[in-house]
Amino acid sequence: MQKKCVIRDKCILLFTLLIFSIGTYSLFGNTRGINLFDLAAYQHRIKGVVTDTNGIPIQGVNVKLQDASQGTFTNEDGIFYLEASPSDVLVVSYIGFKTLVVKVGDTEELSLVLEEDVTDLGAVTVNAGYYTVSEKERTGSISKITAAAIEEQPVTNVLATMQGQMPGVNISQTTGMPGGGFSIQIRGQNSLRLDANAPLYVIDGVPYASEGIGSNSTSGVLAGSTSPLNSINPDNIASIEVLKDADATAIYGSRGANGVVLITTKKGKAGKTQIVANYSYGLGQVTRFIDLMDTTAYLQMRREAFANDGITNYPSNAYDVNGTWDQHRYTDWQEVLTGGSAAYTNAGISISGGGSQTNFFLSGNFLNQTTVFPGDFRYQKGNVHLGINHTSTDQKFSVSFSGTYTTQDNNLPYTDLTYISRTLPPNAPALYNSDESLNWENGTFNNPLSAFEGEFNAITYDLVANSLISYKPFRGLELSSSFGYTNLQHRENNSNPSTLYNPAFGIGPDNSAIFLTQTNRDSWIIEPRLRYQTKLGTLSMDFLTGATFQNRTNYNLGQLAIGFPSNSLIHNLEAASSIQVNGYDNAMYRYQALFGRVNLNFKGRYILNLTGRRDGSSRFGPGNQFANFGAIGAAWLFAEETWVKKGLPFISFGKLRGSYGITGSDQIGDYQYLDTYATSGGLYGGNVGLTPTRLFNSNFGWETNKKLELALETGFLKDRLFFTTAWYKNRSSNQLVGIPLPATTGFTSIQANLNATVENQGWEFTLRSVNLNHKDWNWTTNMNLTIPENKLLSFPDLEGSTYRNRLVIGKALNIDKVYHYTGLNSDTGVYEFEDYNNDGAIASPDDRQFIQDLNPKFFGGIQNQISYKQFKFDFLFQFVKKEAPNAFASFGMPGLMSNQPLEVSDRWQNPNTLGTYQRYSTGVDTEIRNGYLNYQQSNAAISDASFIRLKNLSISYTIPKKWFYDIECRIFMQGQNLLTFTPYKGGDPEFEFSGRLPPLKLFTTGIELRF
Repeated sequence: MQKKCVIRDKCILLFTLLIFSIGTYSLFGNTRGINLFDLAAYQHRIKGVVTDTNGIPIQGVNVKLQDASQGTFTNEDGIFYLEASPSDVLVVSYIGFKTLVVKVGDTEELSLVLEEDVTDLGAVTVNAGYYTVSEKERTGSISKITAAAIEEQPVTNVLATMQGQMPGVNISQTTGMPGGGFSIQIRGQNSLRLDANAPLYVIDGVPYASEGIGSNSTSGVLAGSTSPLNSINPDNIASIEVLKDADATAIYGSRGANGVVLITTKKGKAGKTQIVANYSYGLGQVTRFIDLMDTTAYLQMRREAFANDGITNYPSNAYDVNGTWDQHRYTDWQEVLTGGSAAYTNAGISISGGGSQTNFFLSGNFLNQTTVFPGDFRYQKGNVHLGINHTSTDQKFSVSFSGTYTTQDNNLPYTDLTYISRTLPPNAPALYNSDESLNWENGTFNNPLSAFEGEFNAITYDLVANSLISYKPFRGLELSSSFGYTNLQHRENNSNPSTLYNPAFGIGPDNSAIFLTQTNRDSWIIEPRLRYQTKLGTLSMDFLTGATFQNRTNYNLGQLAIGFPSNSLIHNLEAASSIQVNGYDNAMYRYQALFGRVNLNFKGRYILNLTGRRDGSSRFGPGNQFANFGAIGAAWLFAEETWVKKGLPFISFGKLRGSYGITGSDQIGDYQYLDTYATSGGLYGGNVGLTPTRLFNSNFGWETNKKLELALETGFLKDRLFFTTAWYKNRSSNQLVGIPLPATTGFTSIQANLNATVENQGWEFTLRSVNLNHKDWNWTTNMNLTIPENKLLSFPDLEGSTYRNRLVIGKALNIDKVYHYTGLNSDTGVYEFEDYNNDGAIASPDDRQFIQDLNPKFFGGIQNQISYKQFKFDFLFQFVKKEAPNAFASFGMPGLMSNQPLEVSDRWQNPNTLGTYQRYSTGVDTEIRNGYLNYQQSNAAISDASFIRLKNLSISYTIPKKWFYDIECRIFMQGQNLLTFTPYKGGDPEFEFSGRLPPLKLFTTGIELRF
């Protein structure tokens, strides 16, 4: 009892002393006048709003107490709540903005403004595949664009978003048809085989097969097979990184020989649930038409051609000039057949949100695009994307999932009308009769709209899914594994009903045909990984090791059905009188690998990166299925040196980096080393026979690509001016090609390694300047320039190979050996060419020795991003210096029943009127005909196709929330391929496929709502 009293008395004494101390401090020590009896003044709930310099709230900003673990994130309105005392200090950070440190003070509501920091390289991270690294400390060559740049472009293909924006990445469009494809080369062509230069595509860690689907027999209207990359919705992309040098690509081993394109989709962010809805509509048109003859010039050409050939009575089938067709009629067929407007409609909605532990992102998108042709043709695409992330409360366990499902329906005409729109005589009859039926002009006119009787139709279903599970048992160690799956199902057909043809030909449905192709791809991949990060004094060490197990199956079936009782049954194969199998393929590809990476960072200035990978591929025979690849990369951040900071204070950033390594390639298709057989198509003893198609050769192995790079990165004036120079040299050897065999073997070639070496070297330059960085005004310029050089260094016995007429040692791979045009014979009016072998005749291949390099001399882009308060103005100019085939490479001989470029009016008429082009002929003059055929295959048919193009244009205005019922509304206008400056006269200079629809110029308007 006494003990309890003592304890009670001590408690009363301590409480009295506490009250006395607080009262004394209130009277004498509290100079700010705080009532310290109100303990809530020390720990109370504060509210804050975080915005950018334009007053726009920023969601997902990290707000935490300095030197404490307590923190939170801002919601969609930029608002946060946090328990803090007046003496606490807040650290406010968000990637891409300068970190703000502010004392809480007496206020209970804070208004915080973050300034954009476009030069904070340490805060910007890039995806290097199996790991991320800060832009400041990366040792490899990686180019990146983010959603901010992608969303400013009204495009449907992921490769279109990258055009003109990345050094070393050359991209061109292959057709203006909706659902068409693009070609890409990263630092040039490495392989002699044109189909073996594609980069590796990785979507959220899952390799994605980019080889064309379908076949040329069905998708000829697209100028090639259908591109599966159309399944990737640009609106779902958060960033695209392109890995180029050995240090960046070696961790992908054989798959990274031609570069790697990493696509990261959008994920959820912590904060209040946010809904974003957008809608845009626009129209697209052909960028440029060719200047063609009108009726007067055309008929003059035709009459003069007959006169030159000594023909006075026009043939009965010369309908354009013999009076059968109206001699005064004129139609601009380019305008009628390809001058329409293609409608573009894009609508999407997304919902995202969650807390600091679990967040999500769900989006849906629909695209509808028509053609510039007459008729109701359209390309439609629907897309659903889901991303979920979860992290445990102790931050040790995390799991993420991303999945995308896309459907496409592409309905196009049987053939491209571009070529016929350029060659159809300008006085050809009307397309329709008075009753709206097709006009065949009594059998004298092959109506171009008959192509609409047939159609190309392709339906694609594509699923890409990936899950990543990670566990951190203790600090520095992370165990993880990713699981990926892709499934693609594609069906396409090209119908050729008898109604395609002139009724005068008497072709019935018994000659109708339909081509069908079916493609199925199924792939899974598992990649377990272990990463350990530690620090020993000033040395930071990062170790990564892992394995890859991948399996892919590919099924392809091509069929041709002929003869139907009625054209209405053309899609019913049971009604066909004959069904042929044009191709069948059912292949499996297996790939396994072990990889590792060691990164050493000493004092934050000296960085060494070692990468290695051992690959195994089922595409090689026993003894050659495995190969080792690796690279070393190093960087020196010399601006961190004391002597630089003191002696060269104007240098705010400086890094010298370099890399060397070896990657490989197994892009040869499956089962190439085996004896293979195909059905002969004939019967023997009632059974279908087999015929050998390939010889066994298990000795060939991997192509190898040795890559070397040196680069200098410098920043000035606090990185407001940032310049990068990179020099690279890649040598690809051990080429996988078909080695020619004597005809006596029964085979033309055998798959083997050829000791030929291809070199790509060049310079890459980038410049970023922050021209204005003000509260209201911001202006940033980004420029890139690439100067590439491609060369065949060696090729044993080239003259004895099938490549002798296509390649030259010391020259680029993309060359054309042509006749050398020397001028027009003033006496005869016939084209003349150099006789290389002096035999008195111009013939191929001996006289086709003039080398025309079709590789770009340089290419790049200049982008400007300007903002003023709620206004934003972005534009990108793309430029390319190159040569390409001109209009004469595809047009018929002047004088035939085919329209011509207007410039051929400047022709030879007599020795006193020379002109630029040879005299007209209807084709009966052998000398003139041969002269023109040689002209088409000479350097005269190749001309300067350099261009500067306003590639992208975007203007937007964000309406303040207070004006729009607390909903953020952004209205925008976007354009693509709007202006082109070029000396090229063959149509569109970017496009190198004669007679195909070129890229369209597109202008859209739209609205985006956030709430």
